[in-house]
Amino acid sequence: MSVYNNQLTVGNAIKSIIDQEFSDWELLICDDASIDNTYEIINDFKNIDNRIKLFRNSTNLGLTKSLNRLIENVKSKIIARQDSDDISFKNRFTEQEKYISLEKYDFVVSRAKIKHKQIIRPKYSYMLPASFIVNFKNPFIHGTLMIKTEVLRKIGNYNEKFYYAQDYKLFSDLLSAGYKHKKINFPLYELNVKDNISSKFTNEQDYYARCVRQNVLPTNFNK
Repeated sequence: MSVYNNQLTVGNAIKSIIDQEFSDWELLICDDASIDNTYEIINDFKNIDNRIKLFRNSTNLGLTKSLNRLIENVKSKIIARQDSDDISFKNRFTEQEKYISLEKYDFVVSRAKIKHKQIIRPKYSYMLPASFIVNFKNPFIHGTLMIKTEVLRKIGNYNEKFYYAQDYKLFSDLLSAGYKHKKINFPLYELNVKDNISSKFTNEQDYYARCVRQNVLPTNFNK
């Protein structure tokens, strides 16, 4: 989990991990130089649960580099993503982990319920092959990702040339490389779509997404 100025939501995001039925986890959090009370809130949770590991950037590096910093410190064989303004349902890790450990999938994603609404995403595109959908848009919800650590590292982690749409780029690379994935058809995650990165930086997201679809590198990635 990478966090920047999410003092109003990060506590609930962390609590949703603490409340997981699957208890054998370690939560690595990077505070990306927040200027509100985000760091203090995370530190309070760290002091009461030693499974939480806290890192802090001295300057704001952005989501891509912050996630890669965390990946470098992962010791487990499986990595799960969690956004700081979203919620994981308590059975999320249990449901996803079995597909990787028992059925040998390389990564697993699920659908998500939109916060404060009775809407499930993806809606119809989830019924189509991801290898087709990826040509038009991001086929998966980033925060629902669970992936083998060795697979993520083999793919080169997140491409740091993609300051935005880093998840779209990652999923495109994983699908192109032929890694085996499982789409769970029911929601295991609550997704916030208000005042998040995607809604605040739509033009930037669109540009970087076009780069993914066109298989070219962005020209303004020096953030």
